[in-house]
Amino acid sequence: MDFADDPFLAEVAALLGPRGLTRDPDLMAPWLTDWRGRYTGAARAMASPGSTAELAALAKLCARLGVPIVPQGGNSGMSGGATPDAGGGALLVSLRRMNAIRAVDPQAGTALCEAGVVLQSLHDAAEAQGLRFPLTLGGKGSATIGGLIATNAGGTQVLRHGSMRAQVLGIEAVLADGSVYSALTPLKKDNRGFDLKQLFIGSEGTLGIVTAATLRLVPAIPARSVIWAGLGSAQQARQLLVHFEAAAGQALEGFEVLPQSCLDAVLAYLPDARAPLGGRHEWHALIELVGSDAASLSEAAMASALDAGLLDDAVVASSESQAEALWTLRESISPAERAKGPAVQHDIAVPVARMADFLDQAVPAIESRWPGTRAFGFGHLGDGNVHFHVQAPAGADRDAWEAGDGKAISRAVHDLVAAWQGTISAEHGIGQLKVDELERLGDPVALNLLRRVKAALDPDGLLNPGKLLAPKPSTA
Repeated sequence: MDFADDPFLAEVAALLGPRGLTRDPDLMAPWLTDWRGRYTGAARAMASPGSTAELAALAKLCARLGVPIVPQGGNSGMSGGATPDAGGGALLVSLRRMNAIRAVDPQAGTALCEAGVVLQSLHDAAEAQGLRFPLTLGGKGSATIGGLIATNAGGTQVLRHGSMRAQVLGIEAVLADGSVYSALTPLKKDNRGFDLKQLFIGSEGTLGIVTAATLRLVPAIPARSVIWAGLGSAQQARQLLVHFEAAAGQALEGFEVLPQSCLDAVLAYLPDARAPLGGRHEWHALIELVGSDAASLSEAAMASALDAGLLDDAVVASSESQAEALWTLRESISPAERAKGPAVQHDIAVPVARMADFLDQAVPAIESRWPGTRAFGFGHLGDGNVHFHVQAPAGADRDAWEAGDGKAISRAVHDLVAAWQGTISAEHGIGQLKVDELERLGDPVALNLLRRVKAALDPDGLLNPGKLLAPKPSTA
């Protein structure tokens, strides 16, 4: 491809080679719209460096010429954090070619991965060594390690293992000026000042571009027990969670909840799916216990829960394929709900002990204020994070509704979350979706600290502009 009409791109092409740069509209188009289809941007071109050295040289060139960079992994984010704006002046930088798993060390329990490694590939590599990477989510077939680090992703195993931040033992990142921060060696103790690697985790590519990481692996589980329970209320789900925490301890790895309406949407979306239980229930819980005694623990916990009236009905997966089928129901909620029509989605968290109360109050508050809408929450009850969606009334025009009532609904939901001392972004990041809301509701002291760190590491604002932080208010 000839870049003679653009000296900057000609220099990039010379740096990255024929595989490393394109401005072919057809090749770029899938990467210029976010997964939800909410944002579509434009870019000067799409660069695909093949190594940290190439990316560092590219960043140095962009810094010299003042060209903004929008880093991107699997483009599976929920907040538009990897989509450029409509101006077309930024360079879209894909990390997907940097997809090597450099090493898996079974004795140390670590994996050294490049940023473009797909999560499923890491799972497979760890499994081949009798280990596992203790973070999973519905988009594991497309989400990349760099993107998961950049957004501090969560998933369904946070209850036991923590978010992505807890899995990162070392990190390598290219800074705005092209220098490389390299701290890949995993040290149990290192008291040489700030833990700088933590700056890049959750920073959404605004402070540096993660190129590689040393990640924690844990032993493969000898067995698991997966339970689907039918419940009468969110309060009952909360009580059941407390019961299983006491009965199973560290064996409790996942505790997900969803209302009947979500299950109905999934069953309609997946033609071969079947309802796990015979009857209908207001709420459902998907529970996973792991370990050699998982089966006996789950049997005892379920029996005592039934005796205490904490669940209405339940089934235990009798095989690994049945366990996977139950998890497929949970992981299909987002695409199933998206297929039903326009909605606004909120990735929120409140203190774990208060989530059931929040749902009981927030759902009717939103539905009564906006008649015809359907509000519901589902997700990670065990760590206080649910995805709170509000679906538009039947027949609503998507664009008009999202720009009008949808925007007002999101503001109201975030106000409720703030009143409950929660967060408007639990695991999906701020991106461009929630920049204004973070500015409106965020602690001014915290926002000032974030801006000062950004100014120190990226003084010209070239890394992922328009994401995470609103522009600094003018003092004029």
